[in-house]
Amino acid sequence: MGGGRRAVGDVEKAVERSIKEMHEKLAEALSIGDIAESAMCSKFHFSREFQRITGVTPRRFLSALRLQKAKELLLATQLTVAEISQAVGYGSVGTFSSRFASSVGVSPSGYRRQNGFIDAPGIVSDGDGGAVKGVVTGPPGADLGLIFLGLFPGRVPEGKPVSCTILRRPGPFEIGNTPPGSWYLIGHSVPAAANEALTDWQGVHVGHLGPLEVPSRASSQTVEFRLRGMRILDPPVLPALQNIRSAVFAGGLVPAHH
Repeated sequence: MGGGRRAVGDVEKAVERSIKEMHEKLAEALSIGDIAESAMCSKFHFSREFQRITGVTPRRFLSALRLQKAKELLLATQLTVAEISQAVGYGSVGTFSSRFASSVGVSPSGYRRQNGFIDAPGIVSDGDGGAVKGVVTGPPGADLGLIFLGLFPGRVPEGKPVSCTILRRPGPFEIGNTPPGSWYLIGHSVPAAANEALTDWQGVHVGHLGPLEVPSRASSQTVEFRLRGMRILDPPVLPALQNIRSAVFAGGLVPAHH
């Protein structure tokens, strides 16, 4: 039993090493073989274990890290969009800009111009649908700030959620307008005083459940959703959400659902 626990711990440490390697070499053309070598295991075994532990493939994780770093550089430096695209490993500024806009919800120049804000995340679904509801919990005493909950088609939270809600504090929630399908429920919380793009993960809390099956528009899923401190093994949360939170902190209303 103890040997099994050690083996699991060793695999997680190997994946953590590979993610640190990704962070350090975002500008380079890293292959899966290069990343597997940093984890000191075969490419096939590494890819399988990486996805088991993080929920996404190494390539998807690396792409998310590059875009998260780009968000930071757009707000914290005067580098041009072209320079940032190169700094995070894109050979084409057009490809970078297109990927950034689809994942974050706004163009790189728009993200910088709006200081990391967007007016609303937008949603994919339209009209009435089913619901996902339940209770959000978090670590006792944690400074959670506002809590974003969104339903996404994949484990990496990017692009527009199919539906979402924002909570002032842990407790009951309901996300309506959920179309039938298989969705990942992903949560993200940043302390009120922090800019979500520049926290360097300090104080960020996340959680995920899924895939959740919503079989019909008249049905609902009831879940317990737990937030915890973000770890290196968690994929970055890419959609720009700060302006919604800022408006609510300033006294706006928290919507029951979008």
